[in-house]
This record gives sequence, C-alpha cells and structure tokens, in this order.
Amino acid sequence: MTENQDAQRQFAVQRIYVKDISFESPNSPAIFQENWTPKIGVGIATDIADLGNGTMELALKVTVEAKHDGKTVFLAEVVQAGVFLLQGFTPEEAHAVMGIGAANVVFPYARETVSDLVTRGSFPQFVLQPVNFEALYAQQRQQQAADTSH
Repeated sequence: MTENQDAQRQFAVQRIYVKDISFESPNSPAIFQENWTPKIGVGIATDIADLGNGTMELALKVTVEAKHDGKTVFLAEVVQAGVFLLQGFTPEEAHAVMGIGAANVVFPYARETVSDLVTRGSFPQFVLQPVNFEALYAQQRQQQAADTSH
C-alpha cells in the first residue's frame, strides 16, 4: 500500500447509540434480604452491518447475569451500537477495522450503560473488565471459517 493510499483512508465515528437495553431482577426485593455472593457471567458479541455509502454499523451486545443459589439476581443486556464512516479500505480490511477498532470505540459506552443499569437496580457497582477485541475478532473469524468448511 502506498503512502498516498494510506492518506486517503478514513475511519470516523458518525454516531454512537443504545440500540437495545434490558434489565431484569426477578427476585427483588427478596434478594436484598439475603446474604449473597453471586456468580457473574459475562457474554460479549459483535455484529457488523454494511449500511452502504461507506458507512458501517457495529453492534456490541453485552450480557451480564448474576446468579445466587440457582436464582437470577439480575440480568442486564445492552446492545450499544455505532455508525462509522470508512473510506479507502478493502472489504476485508473494513471488516477488521470494524471488528477491532469500532468495537474498542463503542465498548466504553457499553461499559458505562451496564454499570448504570446494575447500580439503578440497587446492586453494587459492576465494571466490565477490558476486552481484547483483536483476539475476539480472530476467534470469530476462525469460527466462521470452521462453520463454512462443514
């Protein structure tokens, strides 16, 4: 790739927004009367959509579930999304930029939204730990390749 081609590349945030949000605390208020040490499960997934005209959307789904003695303490699900302008990238490069770069841009917003939901549910603050989106992207690509080879 030449220096001129690199100079023509563009990756810009157009918009970041909450696409879907849900919080459940099915055992409240009884759960507040118990001494509990929840087991926390976190799931993270990305979905990339080409919107045309050089724009793409990354939707980052974060699911956090806390359980105690087989009962759900809380379940928070957030789909935080962003629309990005990409120019000068091949389709493969654009997909990688979205899966890694855009995910890193959107993640702090998702982290804040999840933390806010959990706190508003009257539970102790929950902070999502950093995610290696490069490794997650590579894992997803390997899974897709394995799925298409069967």
